[in-house]
Amino acid sequence: MTGTATTAVGIDIGGTGIKGALVDLSQGTLLTDRIKVPTPKGAEPDDVLTAVREVLEKLDVTDAEVPLGVAFPAIVKNGRTLSAANVADTWIDFEAEAFFEEGLGRQIHFANDADVAGVAEMRYGAAKDRNGLVLLTTLGTGIGTAMIYKGVLVPNTELGHLHRPGHKKDFEHFAAYSAMEREELEWDAWADRLQQYYSHLEFLFTPDLFVVGGGVSKHADKFLPLLDLKTEIVPAVHRNNAGIIGAAALALAGDDSGASVDEGEDLAGTTAR
Repeated sequence: MTGTATTAVGIDIGGTGIKGALVDLSQGTLLTDRIKVPTPKGAEPDDVLTAVREVLEKLDVTDAEVPLGVAFPAIVKNGRTLSAANVADTWIDFEAEAFFEEGLGRQIHFANDADVAGVAEMRYGAAKDRNGLVLLTTLGTGIGTAMIYKGVLVPNTELGHLHRPGHKKDFEHFAAYSAMEREELEWDAWADRLQQYYSHLEFLFTPDLFVVGGGVSKHADKFLPLLDLKTEIVPAVHRNNAGIIGAAALALAGDDSGASVDEGEDLAGTTAR
């Protein structure tokens, strides 16, 4: 796979659904309808691989010459998954990239889902041309985070797992969108929880911009105006498609290191390889 391609496939594996599309890499837009299948119950590797094959077949892009990037909800380092927050424990210390490459018969680029969403928003969305420190959060089954400083991604931050002062459970359990659904919270009650979370992030990191992604970001007008922060906070431009777009962008990444988000095909240096 080379940096001359103008299209690539992005696959975004989540706790509840697996989504994919063909992406125009010059614009960061979807060239096909987004295909989504349910994440298999238990989310074991073999079952997830089968679901990814189904997405690729529905997209009709099974040709191994088409670059493919895969986003996954775990700490990812050198193609190995080191955690399993919302998938089977089998993924812990698992050679995931090699597993998918063998199972799909093609080279891929495998990275943390929030990190690739951060790349998508930096290249094509709300964080484009923004200097300083940007923190992207994805609010969904869990809370994913991407930290980008002056165009360079600090991978695998996992700031959703920060512990709440004086409590046993982390912020993800308390403030993810799944908590709102689980506890049937109204928008204002959920916003109170988000206020605590973002205030804590603000205290720890003093960011220049918060970008809020995940499917719930399409309802940003219902909760973002309720937050009182010193830091500007905006919804992600690509919302729930950011993982797909970022994964596709990273599909062209080689094995180079130390690259910035603005360097196109050298994006591998911005993720956990």
